[in-house]
Amino acid sequence: MAIDVSYVGRTGTPSDRSWESKDALLYAIAVGAGHGDPSRELEFTTENSQMPQRVLPSFICVAAGGRLPDGFSIDMTRMLHAEMGFELHGELPTAGEVTSVTGIEGIWDKGSGALVSTSTEVVDRETGAPVARLGSGLFVRGEGGFGGDRGPKDGWTLPDRAPDSTVEYETLPEQALLYRLTGDRNPLHSDPVFARRAGFDAPILHGMCTYGFTGRALLHEVAKSDPGSFGSMYARFSKTVPLGARLTVQIWRTDDGAVFRTLDGAGDVVLDRGRMGLR
Repeated sequence: MAIDVSYVGRTGTPSDRSWESKDALLYAIAVGAGHGDPSRELEFTTENSQMPQRVLPSFICVAAGGRLPDGFSIDMTRMLHAEMGFELHGELPTAGEVTSVTGIEGIWDKGSGALVSTSTEVVDRETGAPVARLGSGLFVRGEGGFGGDRGPKDGWTLPDRAPDSTVEYETLPEQALLYRLTGDRNPLHSDPVFARRAGFDAPILHGMCTYGFTGRALLHEVAKSDPGSFGSMYARFSKTVPLGARLTVQIWRTDDGAVFRTLDGAGDVVLDRGRMGLR
């Protein structure tokens, strides 16, 4: 059945989510905090050290997901996360309760597939104060060619100078097994049989895990390790990442933040058209 474009403009039912200190700690470790030197990033990996616990900004992406409109479904074996962005209204607390509402903003015809663009408004469950806005794109292979609009163009350009900062991270062969405990249990990242059925030789790293590693690099290099200064982040997922790959984050500073991209060990771009904004 072809993807149903009549769902554009519809929203899902509100979704209540909450997190505790340990959830933020697990996320930090799942995106590499403390790897190679457990004495570093203690404010993100511990709650009882000499410094108070703080939360990685990109944690909002796993802490506050919403529901797609009732009746709208996607074949998980043909779906890839294509893009992700968030904007924070303040520093995330170590524990919180929020309500999220997700709507479908567009279903774009990309020829070989359809891009489903969603937005999620996140508010504090008790006060109703805005916490964050999330934007996501889901690419569904084989669902394109329906004659729809290709979607808005992105004016991002690669700077014509060397990066101002380059950060390299090693990921573990078991990184996806750790990251899946933050909430994304898609077997594409853990089950070899499912991965082959989806067209891959082996399980691959979660795109959002690569995104989290990249967010850490931006936090330390651009926001001076201060989550309170980290306002927003957006990137496109341009290539899948094999398990155990090295990640290289290239960062170019701007007046209000940075533009960036992330490469794998082979030098291929895996996160592209990145933008990060300071608050």
